[in-house]
Amino acid sequence: MAALDTTRIATTGSFGLVGRIGALFTSGVNAAVEWNDARVTRNALTGLSNRELEDIGLCRGDIDAIAEGRR
Repeated sequence: MAALDTTRIATTGSFGLVGRIGALFTSGVNAAVEWNDARVTRNALTGLSNRELEDIGLCRGDIDAIAEGRR
């Protein structure tokens, strides 16, 4: 599994066309990584039984909010 550090801003101080292209590429990669993390989280939580979700203090209705980082 590949890991990408999404907390670092690689284009700070970059100017010109190359910097803008780099920023566009970085934001696209970050969006894809965030989408994949949400998908993996959603799939893992969906695979749990209602009892297992209850054990960790969740219900089926909480899965989307957890996956999107709103909770």
